[in-house]
Amino acid sequence: MPIYEFECARCGGTSSHVMIGSERKERPACPQCGSTRMRRVMSSFAVVESEASRLSSFDTSKPRDESFYRDSRNVGLWAKKRARDMGVDLGSKFEETVEKARSGKLIKEMT
Repeated sequence: MPIYEFECARCGGTSSHVMIGSERKERPACPQCGSTRMRRVMSSFAVVESEASRLSSFDTSKPRDESFYRDSRNVGLWAKKRARDMGVDLGSKFEETVEKARSGKLIKEMT
């Protein structure tokens, strides 16, 4: 089932709507103000970046704010980048530990 994004001409609110078959020709009502003056807009999307690409662009000299560490993909990124820059292979045990930390298994094992 396709999901479409609509913007309200009256209040400017954006909302997502599942549109089935013949419903695609109809305009849904705005959930914020109730207006039916809606227009379809381009949906947002995510871009997936490989770990190799993230490592290449990661700058270890920049300080990170708290939000950086809330993303589990960033666990071990600094150590991996520094090891790569120094030409050190930390081995499969390190990779395994990083993956456990990313998934939360490492903390469970420690408690």
